[in-house]
Amino acid sequence: MSEKSSGSGFAFLAGVAIGVAVGAVAGLLFAPTAGDDTRAYLSEKSKDLANDFNDKFDEFKETFNEVLEDVKGAAQEKIEEVKEVAQAKIEEVKSATKA
Repeated sequence: MSEKSSGSGFAFLAGVAIGVAVGAVAGLLFAPTAGDDTRAYLSEKSKDLANDFNDKFDEFKETFNEVLEDVKGAAQEKIEEVKEVAQAKIEEVKSATKA
């Protein structure tokens, strides 16, 4: 295989997903149900999809904020450690220069 094909897995999956979505919409539009029923079904499903998306996005935001807080805490701890080491070195240098 060439190196160009290494990124094509995502493109293939995206193409399959788009094809499935287009096929599903075409199947609904050409199904032997009344247009009003089909539109109502599509409206309901699109609202469900939007609600699911919003729920997943809210979960993502919560997780992201938790991780961000963890990173901030860890960074603050490291900053304090570096300050302590630097202060100790400053004191060491001051002691050495007084002697």
